[in-house]
Amino acid sequence: MNWEGSLVRSLKSASKTINAAAVNAFVLAKHHLTTGSRSSSVPRVVADIIGLHATAAATPYLSLFARMKHFTRDMLYTELYVKRSLAKVRCMRKTVFVLPRNILAEALVATRAMTELVSTQYSRYLGMSEEQYQETAGKVLQILKGRTMSSSEIKKELALKLNVSAITNLMCDQAKLIRASPQGGWRSNAHTYALFSEWFPDINLLTIRETEARAAMVKRYVRAFGPVTESDVSWWTGFPMREVRHTLDGEDVTPVQIDNLDQEFYMSSDQVQVMNSTDPPDKNEVMFLPTLDPYPMGYRDRGRYLNTSYRDYVFDGSGNATSTIVVDGRITGVWDIEDSTVKVFLFETAEDRLRDLVQSEARRTGSFVAERKADVEECHSMVPLPRRTAGGVMSPLRSPSQN
Repeated sequence: MNWEGSLVRSLKSASKTINAAAVNAFVLAKHHLTTGSRSSSVPRVVADIIGLHATAAATPYLSLFARMKHFTRDMLYTELYVKRSLAKVRCMRKTVFVLPRNILAEALVATRAMTELVSTQYSRYLGMSEEQYQETAGKVLQILKGRTMSSSEIKKELALKLNVSAITNLMCDQAKLIRASPQGGWRSNAHTYALFSEWFPDINLLTIRETEARAAMVKRYVRAFGPVTESDVSWWTGFPMREVRHTLDGEDVTPVQIDNLDQEFYMSSDQVQVMNSTDPPDKNEVMFLPTLDPYPMGYRDRGRYLNTSYRDYVFDGSGNATSTIVVDGRITGVWDIEDSTVKVFLFETAEDRLRDLVQSEARRTGSFVAERKADVEECHSMVPLPRRTAGGVMSPLRSPSQN
């Protein structure tokens, strides 16, 4: 970092230390995770937290269920596939997100070099040449005009022997295709595909440069998730630290300190006064968040909301978060569901009132998932996620032999 940047940062760092509970309350409200901040609008929630993790098909639905007043699955389906106010694309950290339409160009341009590289390398690993890809992609574009098709339908119509999923993923990363409605319901990742240009004719990726797009995404992230550290920004975006630091040196970003945490944090300058006036809730706010929810996944430095001794119960070795129980902004346990039984594992013994709130939210969430009345089962032990096989975050309270 150059000396001018160091000077600017030192001059800006004369900020007050902020109570961690106030920070948690502030972030929870921004993320629509308090009773008073829950929304009735799917696009509003998605925009306010930039996007919803969508690697696991059910995650966006459960993330919205935790943040909205009267959420139904049809509400997200309509916004994604009927109104097309949202889109499912691979972007930050080479991860699939549900994003608002108005930031698609920024997100795709900012991350295309990362996502396209991975898809291209995978197609080469499968033995597909550039010539084969270009020829097949051209045919796919022709047969998808005015309609949607699944990978298996594309493969059958074109009589292909190549791996069609590798082709459609790369075409999506290049904004030639878009993931359309899944064939198997809300928990399915078996998408159909449509032409990006037909679904979003007003979006032109050539109107913005990569450097501009990356700076814009960093600022969006700081506004939605701040206070954040440099490591948080780099983790969420996947951008190199030097780019992150350059954007954080801007006048519209302010450094702050949080009680009992050594790192320097950053947030949008116009939010500092609002956060300082935010009071923690006077009663417990309990929420059940799904695997890969934006709240736990949005940060690399997690001391503000998770005791380090419980880290391995929440995150696997790759940094993927399992389904969590959050109380007043802090992760206090893990949940899972089998059929219509919600399993609950609390890290520490809870008083009767809090335990009742946890049980109530477990039944509410379980009924949404199972579509019938749910029961609750308390668990008293859990195998840490790094000791489980890959995918353990999807079913954290099942015995390892069941995964």
